[in-house]
Amino acid sequence: MKLGVLLVVVVGITVCQIPKGQVKKKSETSKRKSMIAVLETNVGTIEIELFEHDAPKTVKNFAGLAEQGYYNGIIFHRVVHGFVIQGGDSTGTGTGGRSIYGSGFEDELNPNAPSYQEGYKHGTVAMANRGPNTNTSQFFICLGDLPLPKAYTIFGKVAKGLDVVDLIGKTKTGPMDRPEAKVVMNKVYVKKPQ
Repeated sequence: MKLGVLLVVVVGITVCQIPKGQVKKKSETSKRKSMIAVLETNVGTIEIELFEHDAPKTVKNFAGLAEQGYYNGIIFHRVVHGFVIQGGDSTGTGTGGRSIYGSGFEDELNPNAPSYQEGYKHGTVAMANRGPNTNTSQFFICLGDLPLPKAYTIFGKVAKGLDVVDLIGKTKTGPMDRPEAKVVMNKVYVKKPQ
C-alpha cells in the first residue's frame, strides 16, 4: 500500500514538472501584440501602443484616419503645461475634426478594461471631446498623472518618445494655450503587429 502511494506521488510529481523553457515560451506567445501608431513630429518621434481590445472603435477610427493621411501636417494646437498636449484638428483651432464614421461617435468607457482602471497616467492617450459621445479625430496625451473624470476614451499609451511628449509640453504658449512655435505632426502612420 505504501509503495503504491509513493509510486503515485512520484509519477504525479514527474508528470507535473514542466521544463523552464516551455513555461517561458508559452507565456511569450500568450501576450497580445498591439498596433503601434508612429507620430513623426518636427520635435521628434512618438510611438503609441494602441489599445484595440479596450477601445476597438476608437482605434479603428484613429488608424483609419492615419491611413488616409488625415493627421499628416496637423499641429498640436493646444499645450497646457503639466496637463496635456492636444492635436488632431485639421483646422488647428480646436473646433474641428472628423471621424471615419461620418460624425462623432460614442465613448468606449468600459470599467473592466485595464486602461480604464489605470486611468489618465503620464503618457496616456485619450480622445478629446465636446461632451459625451462626440469623439472625432482630436486626442490628447497626458503630461502627468491626472485626476480627470473617466469621461474620455483611453485608446493608447506612449511606448517610445515620452521625452518628446514632455518637450512639446514645455513649448512656450500664447492665448488659449496655443504654442507660439508650431508643433507639427509631419507624418502619422500605424504599424500592425507581425
